Amino acid sequence: MKRLWTPAWIARHVASVVLVVAFLALGWWQISRAAGGNTLSWAYAFEWPIFAGFVVFVWWREARHTLRGDEPQRRAEPVVDGESAVGEAAPATRPVVRRPVRVTRVPAVAQGGEDDADLAAYNRYLSWLNANPGARPGDYPG
Repeated sequence: MKRLWTPAWIARHVASVVLVVAFLALGWWQISRAAGGNTLSWAYAFEWPIFAGFVVFVWWREARHTLRGDEPQRRAEPVVDGESAVGEAAPATRPVVRRPVRVTRVPAVAQGGEDDADLAAYNRYLSWLNANPGARPGDYPG
């Protein structure tokens, strides 16, 4: 329980209490407005307590996560074809997120050294469009 009394957690406790009280007060205010004839306030009268419940849920989940933080992490053993070494079905393991692999792109080289006439014409067309940003495709002289 000492982990929930650090300065960061005390700030979280205070923020949670302030938000819950504020959201419930806003819900009560909307109920009084709805009773006065403002029909749109009925939706807000139910919305603000839901927000307060969400704050309580997040606070509870984070506190539970912090208290369970000392449990040792199990390493996922490599599984071959979905079976363990004994031949039984392997238990489900959590997926491992790894760093992305960076691959450098190398421009493709023309096969056999031949230039494709259509490809060359299309590249000239694209370079003309790039040189003339306000032009329409029908303005192309070639």
